[in-house]
Amino acid sequence: MHRTCISSISIIGLGLIGASVLRALKKSPLAAKQRILFKGYDPSFSEKDIKHIQQLGLDRFEPDKKKLCDTDLVILSAPVEANIALLDEISKLVPEHTLISDVSSTKAVIAQRAAELGLDFIGMHPIAGKEQQGYHASHDELLAGKTVVVCADKKTFARADTDNLLELLQSIKCRIAVMTPEEHDRVVATISHLPQMISTALVNYCKDDIDKSGPGFSTLTRLAGSSWDIWRDIVATNRENIASELVSFSRELEQLADDIRNSRMDMVGQQFEKANMLYGKLINKSSP
Repeated sequence: MHRTCISSISIIGLGLIGASVLRALKKSPLAAKQRILFKGYDPSFSEKDIKHIQQLGLDRFEPDKKKLCDTDLVILSAPVEANIALLDEISKLVPEHTLISDVSSTKAVIAQRAAELGLDFIGMHPIAGKEQQGYHASHDELLAGKTVVVCADKKTFARADTDNLLELLQSIKCRIAVMTPEEHDRVVATISHLPQMISTALVNYCKDDIDKSGPGFSTLTRLAGSSWDIWRDIVATNRENIASELVSFSRELEQLADDIRNSRMDMVGQQFEKANMLYGKLINKSSP
């Protein structure tokens, strides 16, 4: 029997996103009303880290995996491929009623594995983050005003505790967007993974002249500071979409280069005007 309201949440992986989710939900009036117990575990934590994360809102640091999985909701917050491996482990430990979620940056592979294991799974992807990683960089407002993409099948969406999870996300000021796992991976390849690859490639391409660059270059290449430890799994689990986007974008660059080489200033100007308009929409969307 599925629970109507969530009374306990276990977060496995207490890095930037996992800790930010914890801190945000800890401040939620709805979570307080439901008296949710927050348990968590991270294999990299020292005794000092455990004390610190408890000060940030974790009720119980739980290394016993059976006790950790005895909960209403498990949120997997490790890197993508580690989360996929964790599904196999926790599938043998969670009670039948437990809802499984994750905050991975790709969704198709993990959703497929959850389905193979017969788990009730609702994937989440908070479109929020920083170049810095770890719970020290977490913040209780990191997700506020940000979109959280959710992916689940009809059966899981019909659960009462799924409704409650969505209510909890809205209580911490998240915007909810529903997509299929495949649609999600295609979209993020365009708006998230492509910018990361471009930023990385641009810094490496300009390596000999970086000392002469100004603030505009730093702004454009901010994502180059992102950790490969995180991005390796993202690239590995969304490689076809990312590669396709890179090829398509390279064609755009080739066309722009051809227009400039052949003095088609009207065409180049149209690109600037279109970009100005789209950037204006982006800024307005991002404003509170």
